Amino acid sequence: MSEHITAGDDLIAIRHYLHQHPELSFKEYDTTKYLAKQLREHGIEVLDSGLDTGLVGLIEGTKPGPRIALRADIDGLPIHEDTGLPFTSLNDGVMHGCGHDLHMSGLLGAAFWLAEHRDRIAGSIKILFQPAEEQGIGSREVLAAGVLDDVEAIIGTHNNPNYKPGEIAIGPQPMMAGCVKFDVTLHAQGTHGAYPQKGTGPIEALASMILSLQTIVSRNVSPLHAVVLSITAVRGGDVWNVIPAEAGFKGTVRFFEKTDEPLVHGRFETVVNNTAAAYGISADIDWDCIQQPLVNDPELGEAVAGEVGDYATLKPIIPSMAGEDFTEYVAKSRLVFAFIGSNGEPGCADWHSPHFVGLDAAVEPTVNFYVNAALKVLDELA
Repeated sequence: MSEHITAGDDLIAIRHYLHQHPELSFKEYDTTKYLAKQLREHGIEVLDSGLDTGLVGLIEGTKPGPRIALRADIDGLPIHEDTGLPFTSLNDGVMHGCGHDLHMSGLLGAAFWLAEHRDRIAGSIKILFQPAEEQGIGSREVLAAGVLDDVEAIIGTHNNPNYKPGEIAIGPQPMMAGCVKFDVTLHAQGTHGAYPQKGTGPIEALASMILSLQTIVSRNVSPLHAVVLSITAVRGGDVWNVIPAEAGFKGTVRFFEKTDEPLVHGRFETVVNNTAAAYGISADIDWDCIQQPLVNDPELGEAVAGEVGDYATLKPIIPSMAGEDFTEYVAKSRLVFAFIGSNGEPGCADWHSPHFVGLDAAVEPTVNFYVNAALKVLDELA
């Protein structure tokens, strides 16, 4: 039988405090101290994790059993908040524009309840507050610290403004895209702008590359597969009468089918290198596949989804082209992940917008998902 937990005013106050005090990736020092204080005040052991920011708590059940983890990310974004909320960010230029304050407060609420009901736990639960999700590498730091080496499964959530509070989406389909970060640097022979024949210019090559790269998806990837290739920044020159010796661009690729990433990578290198050769210059390509698509463990995901209707409204998955470094944990553990509705109003701002508003009403469903998913996964593993 599923639990129905109420998020009281104290938990909403915690959410407001966290929203007002966001910190950037790997700089979440005060956030870490605050979270550790909250755990300790509720009788939850804080482990010596070796992490510089972020932390791991431990709740031991009264009966033997497997060990799992619950994870929330804790970093904010370099965004000037423009929401008009009464608890708007007090750290100028930093905002919880992805709703990680909802994740933290929801996991705290779940941890408080689990610590008070250890008799319901057959096994043990680690409470992971992870740094630097926005850089796509925070989970790598956690894995390198070894704090999940003894964990059989890990449960995570992400608020989603495309669903209403009380709606939860979980299932076997890919939920969030795989993510590549690329950076291309072009090396040429700079010269005076009045004597282009005395050098080789990278600007024309750069323009040709950007246009040609847009054909990779349209002419190489199956039209039944969702792939995005976006050029997001361009650099080259800063003087009006000088053809620069160097230029470049960077961007991202998003994908849901694992086979599409090496396909796009191969075509990308061919286009860039051959275009550079045609213009008489050279190119350096930095291609970093930060993460694979996020997909639930089929058995555990189905088991958890089967109970969501007891305490929330189960909705179909709307796949997101955004990335999520939670998928890195598949190297050590079985994954369970859900979208938790956080707004749902027509035209509401999405993640990473200065106008993003996650509603307080999203905290309670987050608490309930963490608790019920934890108890169900422990039962399934046992």
